[in-house]
Amino acid sequence: MLDHLKKAEQKAEELFHEIKTRGIILPNKFESQVNEEIYCLAKEMFGIDKYWHKRIVRAGLNTLAPYKENPEDLIIQEDDMVFLDFGPLIDDFEADFGRSYVIGGDPEKVTLCLNIENAWYDIQRWVKVQKELGNCLKSNSLFEHCIKVANSYGYSFGGGIAGHLIGKYPHESLEPGDFGLYIHPANELNIFSLNEKMEKRHWILELHFVHSSKKFAAFFEQLLC
Repeated sequence: MLDHLKKAEQKAEELFHEIKTRGIILPNKFESQVNEEIYCLAKEMFGIDKYWHKRIVRAGLNTLAPYKENPEDLIIQEDDMVFLDFGPLIDDFEADFGRSYVIGGDPEKVTLCLNIENAWYDIQRWVKVQKELGNCLKSNSLFEHCIKVANSYGYSFGGGIAGHLIGKYPHESLEPGDFGLYIHPANELNIFSLNEKMEKRHWILELHFVHSSKKFAAFFEQLLC
């Protein structure tokens, strides 16, 4: 399964590269317009027209909103932070990919984008060490570690979760309110444990860092393990 998930993520990464190359994220566009243009581009490039979760384009103050919220449609400004969160279905496998972009050259926004990416890889390395040492790594412990890393970079953590399970669509599902398949403070599942079919679980790590000004945030998401 991992090979399929990596292949799906590679296509998502190619899509995001093309978004940047074509200059789709521009000032004076509504978030919804950028969203629709990305949808059309994904269909053009890879025939993707199905997504396993809602497609997100957020700019400015909307970058502060966690996934579950549905803020009003904003116009991208000349000096804005914008982030994308897309979960395309590729050959029946789920991808989940998120990146942040700076419109203009605000140094604090640029630094935040660099820091959240570096922090993601810091956490990935830490998770790999736990696995190599044979340690149990509970979901809530990983969530707490993500908060500590965000704080170490000078930011607060904006998400209610720090990731989730991913797999062949549809992946394992639980009843509403059960956070057993999320990197969540109420979940004590060992992320290295096998599923009911005795198969390895695969996880997305998503980071949402909020700047101290509380005026903008950044998002970075991809396959953890």
